[in-house]
Amino acid sequence: MANSKNLTSIFTIILTLLFSFTTAKSPTFYRTMSPTSLGLKKEKLSHLHFFFHDILSGPNPTAVRVVQPHNTSSTLFGFMAMADEPLTVGPELESKLVGKAQGIYGSAAQEEIGLLMIMNFVFSEGKYNGSTLSLLGRNAVFSTVREMPIVGGSGLFRFAHGYAQAETHTFDLKTGNAVVEYNVYVFHY
Repeated sequence: MANSKNLTSIFTIILTLLFSFTTAKSPTFYRTMSPTSLGLKKEKLSHLHFFFHDILSGPNPTAVRVVQPHNTSSTLFGFMAMADEPLTVGPELESKLVGKAQGIYGSAAQEEIGLLMIMNFVFSEGKYNGSTLSLLGRNAVFSTVREMPIVGGSGLFRFAHGYAQAETHTFDLKTGNAVVEYNVYVFHY
């Protein structure tokens, strides 16, 4: 009888321990936070205006082909370029540099020229020096105005979201060089 009571006691202890482990709060990989706990204040809307210089020709191109398709598509479908493009205040390359557009673009459409743009706007001037905005979207380059989403950022643009409007300022059919005017509207803290 004593063994039976001991076994019952041991069994009860084991069940209690097992039950406490299964009902205890397990750690999670997420939690809800207040924006103020990260020092975030009121969200604001900023407008940035600059010119993007896409230089494909000459001794110092700012974009180089990294994938050349084997097809003869009129849309250059499959073409990809790596870019490190100057962003300036004015349309002249010699105007004040405010940052760089660094990323990849490629032809992603078979029936028209439509680029997939994956770019970081890396700012080097003024209060946004060291901050970035990330753009990911479709650029139908022969449309007058193209709209692409801003999907994030860093530095002063942490938690950024918004959109960029691109409008071709100049395009040289012979060289492929282009100057594109950007108006970027972005919410950030």
